[in-house]
Amino acid sequence: MGQLHETLPVKPVCGVMAVPGFALYPVFRKLEARLGPIEDRSRTFPFRFSDYYRKEMGDSLEKCWVSFRMLMPPEELSELKRFTNDLESELSVEGRRRVNLDPGYVTAAKLVLASTKDFAHRVCLGGRIYGDVQLRYIRGAFRPSDWTYPDYSSGEALAFFTRVRERFQTQEKKP
Repeated sequence: MGQLHETLPVKPVCGVMAVPGFALYPVFRKLEARLGPIEDRSRTFPFRFSDYYRKEMGDSLEKCWVSFRMLMPPEELSELKRFTNDLESELSVEGRRRVNLDPGYVTAAKLVLASTKDFAHRVCLGGRIYGDVQLRYIRGAFRPSDWTYPDYSSGEALAFFTRVRERFQTQEKKP
């Protein structure tokens, strides 16, 4: 029989996609109130990877990723997803989101995102929230899988999450 071990803390991250001209500063402040200070932020880039959000959010969406300085228990991911869903709803206008938030975490081995949608490669975390391993760190680099979202497979994403992983490993080694 295997022994139960304490789970190790993880590095929280969040994908932030918004309609053109949407002020992200208030969103970042609310995320920081929940997760602590933002440590790193990718550049903001045009989201041209999918038409999935077009009907609800329109065209010319912009996206960036942020990571947070403090670590968190991985068990908090489902609660974090509910928090970001509530924040999206709070910032919606006439039932249409103006911002889409994709919370997750990075470890030395992977990037996990939270989702409200079940699928073959996702596992239930509890409370109707699922965990989705988007990137795996194999042979010295993050590698996407067949199901990885196209924006998370991009060079921009791989570079950003590699930086996040490096910071995580530095934190992980501190006593």
